[in-house]
Amino acid sequence: MTAITPQSGIMDIKLYQSGASGAEGQSNVLKLSSNENLAGPSPEAIDAYSRAGRGLNIYPPTDQIALRTAIGEVHDLDPERIICGVGSDEIITFLCQAYAGIGDEVLFTEHGFSMYRISALAAGATPVEVAERDRVVDIDAIVAGCTDKTRLVFIANPANPTSTMISVAQMSELAERLPPHVILVLDGAYAEFVDGYDGGASIVEARENVVMTRTFSKLYGLGGLRVGWGYAPQAIIDVLNRVRGPFNLSVPALAAAEAAVRDQTYADKCRADNARWRTWLAEALAALGVPSDTSLANFILARFATKVEANACDDFLKTQGILVRRVGGYGLPNCLRITIGDEAACKRVAHAVAQFKEDGETG
Repeated sequence: MTAITPQSGIMDIKLYQSGASGAEGQSNVLKLSSNENLAGPSPEAIDAYSRAGRGLNIYPPTDQIALRTAIGEVHDLDPERIICGVGSDEIITFLCQAYAGIGDEVLFTEHGFSMYRISALAAGATPVEVAERDRVVDIDAIVAGCTDKTRLVFIANPANPTSTMISVAQMSELAERLPPHVILVLDGAYAEFVDGYDGGASIVEARENVVMTRTFSKLYGLGGLRVGWGYAPQAIIDVLNRVRGPFNLSVPALAAAEAAVRDQTYADKCRADNARWRTWLAEALAALGVPSDTSLANFILARFATKVEANACDDFLKTQGILVRRVGGYGLPNCLRITIGDEAACKRVAHAVAQFKEDGETG
C-alpha cells in the first residue's frame, strides 16, 4: 500500500519557535522575547474591539473596505491596491503560494525572518540564502544570488532580528537591478518605528515588481489579533485576492485595526517612547561591554563575546524573571534579541545584565 506523504518540501520545515512567555518559579515575569508593544494597543482600538463583540454572529465583510480605506487615508495610499491578512505572515504566504512553486527559488538574506524559508518550502519552492555584510542586507549579494529560477526576493527593512536597515535609495537600486521576472518584497513589520519612513511605498508606486508588507502586531500592539496588510501593483493584488480566504480576518480584528491606525496620536507616543528607551538601553548595555548595532526597530540585538556567554546571560535573566530571545537559529549564536519596554523594564534589564557581568568577573 502506498504511504500517504506530504507535498515535497513540507517535511523540511522546522517548526516555528516563538518567544518564551513564562519562566519557571518566577511570578513577576517581564516578557521581552517577541517584540510586542508593552504599552498595549490604543484605547480606541480596545473600545472598537469591545463594540464589535456585539456582532459576532455576523460574517466579516469580504472586501475589508473600511480597514483598507483607513490604511489608505493614513498612509496616502490607494485602498484598491491594499490587501489585508492574518498578520503580514499571511501576505508572505500568499506571495509564495501565488508566485513560487516546484522548480522555483525564493531568495532572502542569511539572518532573514524565518517565515520566508517556511513559506517557500510550503509552496514547494527552494529557499536560497545569501550573505549579509556585518548584519546588514547586501544588495550586491542579492543580485548575484538571483537566477532564472528566482521568483521572489524578501528583505525586511528594518530587519528582524538584526534591527538594521538599508536606505530607500538602496532599495530602489535593488528593485532596478533585479531580473524582470523577480518580485521584490519589502517586509516593513518594523517600518513604523522609523521616523519619516514610508516602508517602501514610494518604490511600490514607481515600479511593477515591488510589494510592501506591514503589520499591526508591533507598534499598534495588536499581536493577539493577527492583522497585517500589503501594498502592491494592482495586477499583483488581483492575484493575491484569488488565494485569500474571503473571511480571513474577524469582525473584532478588522474593527480594532481600523481604530488603531486612525489613532495616530497614540502611535506617535509609542514611537517616541520606544526611541527614547531604545537609545537608553543600547547605551547602558554598551557601557557594560555588550554592544549592539544602531537599532531602527523596537528591539536591540545585544552582542556578547561568545555563544557561551550569550546563553549564560539568557539563563541568568530567566532567574530574574526576564525573558529575551536567543537567535542562534538565525545564525547569530552570540546574540540576544531584547524587546524595548518602558523605563522600568529597560532599567530592570540593564541592572540584571550588570549583575550577570559582575558575577562573571567575581565568580
